[in-house]
Amino acid sequence: MNPIIALLKEHNISDQQVKALFQSLTENPLMAMGTLGQLGIAPEKLQGLMMQVMQNPGLIKDAVAELGLDFAKVEAAKAQMK
Repeated sequence: MNPIIALLKEHNISDQQVKALFQSLTENPLMAMGTLGQLGIAPEKLQGLMMQVMQNPGLIKDAVAELGLDFAKVEAAKAQMK
């Protein structure tokens, strides 16, 4: 299981919430960060996760694929932010 999804599951985040979080990531990454902050995960856990993502950005792509979402939308959202 993808470490991002595993961390969310570890904190009892439902499948529906996980999918909604990644759906918002594909549409508006800034909104997704706000949503992630509202899930009640300890800041040190989030910081560790962010370090993993920074070291291996492919984790986001893997999680999006695991959830059956379209990674091209993530790339499009990222391009809009530049």
